[in-house]
Amino acid sequence: MTPKDTGALLQIRNLEKRFDVDSGFLESLKFRGGKIVRDTTSVHAVNDISFDIGRGEAVCVVGESGCGKSTVARMVANLLQPSGGSITYDGQRIDTLKGRDLLPIRKKIQMVFQNPYASLNPRMTIGQTLEEPTKYHNPDANAGEVRDKVAAVMKSVGVDPNWAARYSHELSGGQRQRIAIARALTVDPEFIVADEPISALDVSIQAQVLNLMLEMQEKHDITYLFITHDLSVVEHFGTKVVVLYLGSICEVADTRTLFAAPKHPYTKALLSAVPQLKDDKPNHIRLKGEIPTPINLPSGCPFQTRCPMANERCRVEKPASVTQPDGSLVACHAVEEGRTEPGIESGVKEAV
Repeated sequence: MTPKDTGALLQIRNLEKRFDVDSGFLESLKFRGGKIVRDTTSVHAVNDISFDIGRGEAVCVVGESGCGKSTVARMVANLLQPSGGSITYDGQRIDTLKGRDLLPIRKKIQMVFQNPYASLNPRMTIGQTLEEPTKYHNPDANAGEVRDKVAAVMKSVGVDPNWAARYSHELSGGQRQRIAIARALTVDPEFIVADEPISALDVSIQAQVLNLMLEMQEKHDITYLFITHDLSVVEHFGTKVVVLYLGSICEVADTRTLFAAPKHPYTKALLSAVPQLKDDKPNHIRLKGEIPTPINLPSGCPFQTRCPMANERCRVEKPASVTQPDGSLVACHAVEEGRTEPGIESGVKEAV
């Protein structure tokens, strides 16, 4: 069934990404049993994930550092080539497109990067930064039309058009991120990939940028793929949440369902770590053990080495995502079998 049939604007199916650790062909050659064999070592960054994003949604991908969030974002934006699986946008497969075939997709899908101090060219003025994509994607526009478009976009993100002559080093972090959002809006995109766009900003500025993105969503009917590790931001911004652990999906649910009734043990542990005003005696769920290396993934469930409810089945069989009565998708044998662990349940009730 195509995304148009299911109502999904973006459809990700069995997506995988591996990064080779070996720096070259010679380094991958090993001597074993009297023979020279080639043995490549790879980082398994994203492992067989599937989810949909409907038009107008703000889907948040969450998880701890190194779980593959940014890798997913860059594959959707076509900055990285998947090792397997497919990405379909509005009925068209886009992960196989190259060169000039990508231009229409570049105009529809834009990206806002994490660090506003690195994503803007210090040698270009703000005006030049915003004029460049406008001219590139609208080659028939004259100079006056380009200037008008840039001024209109700057006003829409709360930036004075007179700042066009300034350089990025003359602006604060929040002002730079507004320019980064404006740059994405110059080509009138339908879909914006935001890779932790507020993590490098002061807390006082974060709410301003989030509210700006929500305002742009309402004005321009924009769909978001929002990468973050801050669950309080997810509760404020997202319509649906995808929880990743070690490159695999643990749980997919709409935001209200996830915060009201989390099901996967890892999701419960994440939510228990969110600071609460009522936390006089916070009852955090403390996971034991270390995160396995993505070079040598554990057999079975990727979370089984730290899960308090893991059994032998979890150690040998990777769980499939199963639809729950409330519509959420959960990949967990313990949830499927109805297993419970007292500390998990009490910890999450205190947190939520």
